[in-house]
Amino acid sequence: MTRLQRAGNGSLRARIYEEIRDRIHHGDLGRDEKLVDVDIAGRLGVSRMPVREALLQLTHEGYLVGTTRGFMLPRLTPTDVANIFEVRRCLEPRAAAHAARDIDADGMARLAAALDDAEKAAAEGDAELLYQANVRFRRCWLEAVRNDRLASAIARFADHVQTVRLATLAHLPTQAVVVAGMRRLHDAFARRDSIAAFDHMTRFIETAEERFVALTESLEAEEAAANRERAS
Repeated sequence: MTRLQRAGNGSLRARIYEEIRDRIHHGDLGRDEKLVDVDIAGRLGVSRMPVREALLQLTHEGYLVGTTRGFMLPRLTPTDVANIFEVRRCLEPRAAAHAARDIDADGMARLAAALDDAEKAAAEGDAELLYQANVRFRRCWLEAVRNDRLASAIARFADHVQTVRLATLAHLPTQAVVVAGMRRLHDAFARRDSIAAFDHMTRFIETAEERFVALTESLEAEEAAANRERAS
């Protein structure tokens, strides 16, 4: 984080909120990393209050959880993931159908560029670049959704599974599945086919949930095994 110029507490809070949220969006916040308001305030050269307000807002929105030593990304159980994806299945297919109807030429150009980057990343087995391309792809079609509240709700719930998304994309077979899903969505948007966009988004989310649940269970098993080894 870079130092911020002084401004009103409300403005500072918003900028700090956006900076931390962007770190979450881009997968820059480690699974076990702690965010401490005093430390962040010192790095940014601001008072503690706007930092704490930003962290509390992110906690209220589900991006972070509070601990005795600061704030961190939530540890998602299979039930947590299932609940998040249930909401996504209710929202995203309909939003994708709207986007297929309303996306403009500039949006399609940026969508195609994101897909091209995703295909190159998958060909090279680069999980981080694929992750970034996937984020850009989602942002592109969401920008075509005229209902701002719907788009923001979708973005928020998609962000809630950031803790396992990058690890999931490190799995090479999953990379191919993700890119294939992105390609089908792109083609539906290009044809302005709302029905196909709805159907492809539904399947895309279902596939993502299957992969996320499997990874979450794997991570929990590894953590339990490590705890048993430390205790022995």
